[in-house]
Amino acid sequence: MSKVKLNLIAAACDNMGIGINGTLPWRLKNEMAYFTSMTSTAKDKSKQNAVIMGRVTWDCIPPKYKPLANRINVVLTRNVDDVKKKVPEGVEVVPDLDEAIKLIEGRSDIEGAWVIGGSSIYKAAMDHPNCDKIYLTEIQKTFECDTFFPEFDRNKFQLVTEDGVISEKQSENGIDYYTRVYKKC
Repeated sequence: MSKVKLNLIAAACDNMGIGINGTLPWRLKNEMAYFTSMTSTAKDKSKQNAVIMGRVTWDCIPPKYKPLANRINVVLTRNVDDVKKKVPEGVEVVPDLDEAIKLIEGRSDIEGAWVIGGSSIYKAAMDHPNCDKIYLTEIQKTFECDTFFPEFDRNKFQLVTEDGVISEKQSENGIDYYTRVYKKC
């Protein structure tokens, strides 16, 4: 059985902010399309990717987008039984990242695993031996935020180029950003 590689994906502004009041501080349609494409595209058409998120991140997804389409949604929470009653059928609810990995490794219909937030889940994934890459959209502007992407040791993660990821500067709604991929060394 192959070991699940964790890929983290996030967009963060200059101060590493990723959210405010349960929502994104910016509207970047192309960046959101990139997120959707990266997390939902599986090379093997008979499989899907898993998106791993904390309960607060799950709660912040607008109802019309829940669960995230064409992906296995995995919600981490200390209150498994309580949250299981509130999520749609098919959404997996587990107590921690190791249980999420076990769940994914135990299913033959999952190709990749994407960690989509929040801060403590990103940190746990980054520190986990299964962490492979961080897909970080670096927004070249500061926004007021109350949620932040955790600091990571840039000596332990190497900037790499990857097919399908545009490395040149992109601009949308007057906001410049770069999509970067950092591979754990």
